Amino acid sequence: MNRTTLLTAVAFTGLSVAGGFAGAWAFASQDDSGEWTPATQAVQTGARSTTAGIGTSTDFSDAAEQAVHSVVHVKTSVEQGYTMSPFNPFHDFFFGFGERQMPEMTPRIVQGSGSGVIISEDGYIVTNNHVVDKAKEVKVSLNDGREFTAEVIGTDPTTDLAVLKIDAKRLPALPFGNSDEVKLGEWVLAVGNPFNLTSTVTAGIISAKGRSINIIDNQSAIEAFIQTDAAVNPGNSGGALINTSGELIGINTAISTRSGSYEGYSFAVPANIARKVVDDMLRFGVVQRAYLGVNIADVTPELAKEMGLEANQGVYISDVTDNGAAKKAGIQKGDVIVGAGGKTIKRSSELLEVIGSRRPGDKLDVTILREGKSKSFQITLRNREGNTDVLKKEDVVALQTLGASFETLTQEDKGKYGLRSGVKITDVGTGKIAQAGVPKGFILVKLNNSPVGSQEDVERILGSLQPGDGVLLQGYRPDGRPDYFAFGY
Repeated sequence: MNRTTLLTAVAFTGLSVAGGFAGAWAFASQDDSGEWTPATQAVQTGARSTTAGIGTSTDFSDAAEQAVHSVVHVKTSVEQGYTMSPFNPFHDFFFGFGERQMPEMTPRIVQGSGSGVIISEDGYIVTNNHVVDKAKEVKVSLNDGREFTAEVIGTDPTTDLAVLKIDAKRLPALPFGNSDEVKLGEWVLAVGNPFNLTSTVTAGIISAKGRSINIIDNQSAIEAFIQTDAAVNPGNSGGALINTSGELIGINTAISTRSGSYEGYSFAVPANIARKVVDDMLRFGVVQRAYLGVNIADVTPELAKEMGLEANQGVYISDVTDNGAAKKAGIQKGDVIVGAGGKTIKRSSELLEVIGSRRPGDKLDVTILREGKSKSFQITLRNREGNTDVLKKEDVVALQTLGASFETLTQEDKGKYGLRSGVKITDVGTGKIAQAGVPKGFILVKLNNSPVGSQEDVERILGSLQPGDGVLLQGYRPDGRPDYFAFGY
């Protein structure tokens, strides 16, 4: 079966190496079953053109020599369940069966292996979120043999990126290139640590841009991968995709595979998205996510026929949120986005890439088709709450405790449930919300007896709570039945 897989090699401490996913996702192309499986000063910009060297030479030695010193080996320790100590027969022999020793439960430690890229001389490193997710300890080994314990500065599941920090100076940082400028057919190198083989370099070309492969399990996921045929395997996750000038143009994340290893295609998070995520984490402590405030779908021949669209490509707007940026600018349900940020937009992934590199408050030029006529708008992007305020890290931590995402109710939802306000739980992770049995799609009307109409209301109420305080959710199940859930914060 062909599947998509994350690339982080794992093993159980004290046991034999377990196969699995390795530091670069391995995701598979779809088979007949239709199934997919998951593969400041700190940020340097670089001034060289991303296309330098194209068509002039296939000697990648200079770029490779630079990159191998900037790509690190990331090793993690993750607790996954418990193991039971074996029965000791000598205890019964000496102490009697009436004093039978109870077996001890010890944490089972899983060792992970991936890659990371040094992006500052003072020790900041970018990698994949899935490489360090739930890790109790993160070690970083440099190409010169030195090893450091790393601090996880921040993570962003929506882009599968994370930022680490090690206590080191004068490190060989890799400069960021402009991923918007990469061209189909351009030579690239993938650098990482596949199968624990350190400082491995492979070559290929850019085979596609703006690929969405539905591998990031998050409702707000941004997938606009750079696709290459450079060989990437388990352990490559978080490593560098560079151009022939030695600039970072992507973070290797996943592969398409039937076997669990490389079979022809790999995927990388564009450097422009990575640079923005890193900068947000270092400046604000948390990613500042911009939203258009629309529900979208790719224009297909079937959709165009069904909706009577005079367009054969672009992004169809199926709904607009009441307080969203798009509605405030004059964009309507039924419009088709065909351009954004100076780029032609053919599909949703391209639009998400443009928005993913921007923050709330940024201006974005958008071109749409409405009844066959082209119209242009300048939109001020907003956050999920419909404003341009900076998101606070403490609010994010509070929401992470709940492990859920919220969005303001649409007019359709308000009409369906006969409500004037409320929020919908759009994503249920592994936090207290999931543990309490709250279903995805639950309409939250009151939190601790206080009405809520936005995620901001949820954050405000949670901000007043202390660990151990009670939490009461009141609202409606997706089928309209009223219900409530209570748990400790």
